[in-house]
Amino acid sequence: MHDRLVESGGRGLSVRRLGGNRAGEIRLTRFLRHAAVSPQEMARTAAEKTAGRCHGRHVLAIQDTTVVRSQGGGGLYLHAVLAVDAEDEAILGLIDGQFLSRTEGKKSERRNVPIEAKQSHRWLQGANGAAEVCAGAARLTVIADREADIFEAFARRPPGAELLIRAAQDRSLEDGERLFARADAQKPVASATLELPARPGRAARTARLAVRFMAACLARPRTITDPAAPQAVTVNLVDLREQDAPAGAEPVHWRLLTTCPVSDAVQALAVADLYRRRWAIEQLFRTLKTQGFDIEGVRIEAEQPRCNLVMAALVAAVTVQQLVHARDGKTGRLGVLRPATDAFEPEDLPLLRAYCAKLEGKTARQKNPHPDGSLAYAAWVCARLGGWTGYYGKPGPVVMLQGWLEFQAAKRGAALLSHGHNL
Repeated sequence: MHDRLVESGGRGLSVRRLGGNRAGEIRLTRFLRHAAVSPQEMARTAAEKTAGRCHGRHVLAIQDTTVVRSQGGGGLYLHAVLAVDAEDEAILGLIDGQFLSRTEGKKSERRNVPIEAKQSHRWLQGANGAAEVCAGAARLTVIADREADIFEAFARRPPGAELLIRAAQDRSLEDGERLFARADAQKPVASATLELPARPGRAARTARLAVRFMAACLARPRTITDPAAPQAVTVNLVDLREQDAPAGAEPVHWRLLTTCPVSDAVQALAVADLYRRRWAIEQLFRTLKTQGFDIEGVRIEAEQPRCNLVMAALVAAVTVQQLVHARDGKTGRLGVLRPATDAFEPEDLPLLRAYCAKLEGKTARQKNPHPDGSLAYAAWVCARLGGWTGYYGKPGPVVMLQGWLEFQAAKRGAALLSHGHNL
């Protein structure tokens, strides 16, 4: 057996690094290869913890798919559903995670098969899973990008859940017209601005957007032969398009299909603001990949341990993003900070306090400014463990990941010492 399981350069994910030492590496290797360990069980356990944080909140269930291992026209992909508080954007936890293997194939060969036989069924499964996990939420909105623009997603929307999906298809309407042409004919009802962050090939800028909205009755596609499928579904379309984009820049244009009520410009802008929160899952995937765990650099041929390791990294990446969001100490509902137990076990609190006492300096800038027991308090500790001095900038995902790994290693060491074992 290849003991290390993982071959990844630089700061990427490795069993030795996660295990903390040789003994921890062996234990983790055995864990990943154990027949009783599965990604499904890890995701289910994480979802159980998330469910308790959703009670009474407006929860955004944001879902998306990312590549784990690319192979020609296909490969191994990971589909995740993340719970985010709509009020304060705090990350509540993982709702679901599932793997799928893609192979290159012709669209025409997949067009007339039932949705259950397509990989696009994952979008429906994600919505249904969110409805179950977030059953205690005051309100649930499921958000996804253009790949989720599927007629069946609206036709089979779970009770109590709203959908918000970016349109990809210029669909036929029940009266025979086309969706996009009808939207283009609407007059703008408001204007808004959107701050666009810098990315490769694009400088940061403030985009000025024209806002349109309308109700739309989407006709059932001819390819759907299920007699139980409705002939049409009624949704609202919110259209935002950039005015006066800089020369050479691609103008922003969002066409958002939603079951949320939209009867005026205020509600239309509220829908756009909810869709903006989809960035949270993009950040999660960046932490899982290039900004943190580097799962694409993992080289494990056996499927079970590879998927186990990636799912464990996904759960950990959610924790890292929770810490990043909490670092500034912003209060949420009723002016209360999120508790440290969102990302840590209750028995971790004494070790957090011990580290805090060790890491604090004499100056005000070197003191933990957050109350003991809050997630912000724990984020400060992890940031300092990750190398942040407290003086320059804000700790990002890489720093938080390094600090979280240091804390986990110390936690394992403390547990071994308390049981009388040798390190």
